[in-house]
Amino acid sequence: MFLTEFFGFFSLSAFTMWGFLMAFFFNVFVYSLNVKRDTNLLFSSFVMMVSYTLSDYFFTWLSIKTTVYLDWAIYDVLTILILSVSLACKKKTSVSFIYLTVGLSINLTFFLLMYFDLYVHQNKERWLLWDIYAVSVNIIDVIMIVALIVDRDFLGLHKLKNKILSYFKSNDTHKVT
Repeated sequence: MFLTEFFGFFSLSAFTMWGFLMAFFFNVFVYSLNVKRDTNLLFSSFVMMVSYTLSDYFFTWLSIKTTVYLDWAIYDVLTILILSVSLACKKKTSVSFIYLTVGLSINLTFFLLMYFDLYVHQNKERWLLWDIYAVSVNIIDVIMIVALIVDRDFLGLHKLKNKILSYFKSNDTHKVT
């Protein structure tokens, strides 16, 4: 895990936690100026800030066991559930919602894979999954931070989602000739 060896656990987690904190403060500032009155974006950035603050390495003494990957997976599941409940209640979402749910889902998958690799299979040898995990989880965290700040579809995920949904909704694709 090159990134964690180079930067250390605390600096990477502190950077990510700081990024979500700044995204929340930015959204509070924009909301207070009446530039953008999007309560969904404000709530999403608050939920992400709280989730990443509570799941930080600094608070690992709160955990009963040292299975950090499983703890992070549980935090991601709870965060996805809270964001989904807010979507169900308000029936409206911000542009960054899909970035958060996709990013959290990918991170959740990696956390579970790492948990099974380290704790279930008891693998202690470094291999490709560990390197992919170290790079991708951090990149996804930065993408989620940027999505909360800019609130734009900068990777085209909404276009991809709409294209996939329109494919399944059209009747012509399901006809057999």
